[in-house]
Amino acid sequence: MRKNQVLSSALLLTAAIIWGFAFVAQEKLSDTIPPFTVNAIRSLIASAALIPVAAVTRHIKGKPLREENPADRKKLIKAGVICGVMLCVSVNLQQFGISLYPAGAPASAHSGFLTALYIIFVPLFALFLHKKPGLFVGIAVVLAVIGLYFLCLYDGFGALYTGDIVVLICAMAFAVQILCVDRYIGEVDGVKLSSLQFLVTGILSAILMLIFEKPDLSAILAGWAPLLYLSICSSGVGYTLQIIGQQYASNPSLASILMSMESVFAVIGGVIFLHAVPKPNEWIGCGIMLAAIIIAQLPQELLKHSVRKDS
Repeated sequence: MRKNQVLSSALLLTAAIIWGFAFVAQEKLSDTIPPFTVNAIRSLIASAALIPVAAVTRHIKGKPLREENPADRKKLIKAGVICGVMLCVSVNLQQFGISLYPAGAPASAHSGFLTALYIIFVPLFALFLHKKPGLFVGIAVVLAVIGLYFLCLYDGFGALYTGDIVVLICAMAFAVQILCVDRYIGEVDGVKLSSLQFLVTGILSAILMLIFEKPDLSAILAGWAPLLYLSICSSGVGYTLQIIGQQYASNPSLASILMSMESVFAVIGGVIFLHAVPKPNEWIGCGIMLAAIIIAQLPQELLKHSVRKDS
């Protein structure tokens, strides 16, 4: 059991590193390729890349390929379209927000931590579904606001980047998208749903690309490396590592915390590859927001255990 937990932690942490460095790839592409074009290409490739993941997960779970009946297929398509539309909104807001940061700004650090706030928005938005968030979420919200101040508002509203606002809205959109996935994940195959939602995102982004952008083939070919990283590594490899890691995880809270470390690696990636070093107040903001992200994922049972222990 201990060996499985170590393997699970290693796989999930590797996935977090891959996802964190994806912000660097997005920042690099934002200089030369417009948002809809980026997401049309990466999403369509990601959709295809996830197809073999289904075979991997079937092997891990020891389940044979089963034929879907028409009702299951209809439910999968419905879920894929709904989740895909929300994913399209989320990823394009994110890419657009990253493209708005000025040269020299630590875009990866800001976008990484602001995007990760979806972890806090999910339980808050779940209130509309009559799901009451716990005390830890309330503490996390307070810390997130403090962290947001240090990260974005320490030098006044004039220091707030337009990209910060757009990426914060993107985090809210991701929260809604996650709630949509949560609605269907127990009823349809998770990998198929992921592949289908990427397909929908890719098609919608391609339509928006043709309407609002003028794709430059030379820029796309020049950006092949970060595009493939986003498509194959971030979506295909990262998703596979997540599935395998969670399969062997004995502690779901630890698994969630390890995956949320992508925000930390977004900062590290920005420093290593883009030489974008955050200011002291931004480091403080990142630290406080990381604490908020971790606290938001602590299980309520831990609080109940503490209360019983002290009483």
